[in-house]
Amino acid sequence: MSTKSKVAKNNNNRVVPKKYLIPFILITLLFPLWGFANDITNPLVAAFRTVMEITNVKAAMVQFAFYGGYATMAIPAALVVKKYSYKRGVLLGLALYATGAFLFYPAARYELFGFFLVSLYVLTFGLAFLETTANPYILSMGSAETATRRLNLAQSFNPMGSLAGMFVASKFILSALQSDERDEAGNLFFSSLSAAEKSSIKTHDLMIIRDPYVLLGLIVLVMFIIIAVYNMPQNKSKITSKASDIFKRLIKNSKYREGVVAQVFYVGAQIMCWTFIIHYAENLGLTKATAQNYNIVAMFLFLTSRFISTFLLKYVNSGKLLMIFAIGGVTTILGVIFIQGMAGLYCLIATSVFMSLMFPTIYGISLRGLEDDDAKLGAAGLVMAIVGGALMPPLQGAIIDLGTVFSMPAENVSFVLPLISFIVIATFGLRTFKYHLA
Repeated sequence: MSTKSKVAKNNNNRVVPKKYLIPFILITLLFPLWGFANDITNPLVAAFRTVMEITNVKAAMVQFAFYGGYATMAIPAALVVKKYSYKRGVLLGLALYATGAFLFYPAARYELFGFFLVSLYVLTFGLAFLETTANPYILSMGSAETATRRLNLAQSFNPMGSLAGMFVASKFILSALQSDERDEAGNLFFSSLSAAEKSSIKTHDLMIIRDPYVLLGLIVLVMFIIIAVYNMPQNKSKITSKASDIFKRLIKNSKYREGVVAQVFYVGAQIMCWTFIIHYAENLGLTKATAQNYNIVAMFLFLTSRFISTFLLKYVNSGKLLMIFAIGGVTTILGVIFIQGMAGLYCLIATSVFMSLMFPTIYGISLRGLEDDDAKLGAAGLVMAIVGGALMPPLQGAIIDLGTVFSMPAENVSFVLPLISFIVIATFGLRTFKYHLA
């Protein structure tokens, strides 16, 4: 074999070939951007509930708006990429992301909760485009043999954005909210203030919430300009079948259908656990900022467990391991429901250990064995399943607003929804292990 042929072969075997290195880096930098947005937004439910003096169910509309954007735009994003190119899909996603972030400025100016919801809804239009486009774009930057390793490398940067979002929420938003200040007994005194005092604090706190999003919009805008002017590969999504034919085939595929349902329940469970961990901790007398620190601990456990579970997948059937982890989630959530005090909070934090495996495993099982055309639009359906994060938190908020249920604190009882979710996921894991992968 000639030297030239050896060089070409070695380049093809690389996870990221040299010609794609810069484009790969630029697209990989997008992965922490949606992780950051996800985890800076979760604590806003508790923040808006206090400063806007609204119910838990209304405050949970933050999640309805945020994750509803995924449901609205995932399929259209896949169709745009199908017709044009990955680069155009990425640029449209960044434009929508920046627009939604900048809308926080007028939302804070007019102090309208509904305006904030619209801002989040538009922002997640952009996230839906980015998540639907960036994954297959990364896969296309090199040989098929190294595609999975390439995507895993890019995805490893997503949790870094999540941790950054949690850190900013804790140190620069929740800790700076004047509406969350307490008296010596640990009680909030915001509700007892005069209308004029409340108005001043409300204006201050909404600006505190606004500023990180406006800064985030500027960062996204810079990324838009860099990718727009750089000569990115114009790879098109290689979908040749009609979209209607693909959808028909996917609907007939029982494993895929069950996977989408499981993904809906998983995302709902994840968002409920990470959103209402603050409310659960507040009920124990902790401040929002302190409660968010527990959320950060949960994320560290989540990341650590993801590495461990990835290693275990080498030796254990993916469906079986998914079932085992889901049963673990059922166990810890039972502790959250029936154990009151700090022990219940620790059970809630421990639930993140078992959630770590679920999203990518459900994703992989659902698409396994599908033809290339079906897998690409099928991936959009799994992104759309993130709507679970929009539907379930308001239901949990409605339960919490009841105060007590069966003589138990409603905060504890509300976690029956994640409990049901983990049972659904365990069932999918069992069916995958027994039937779909048999």
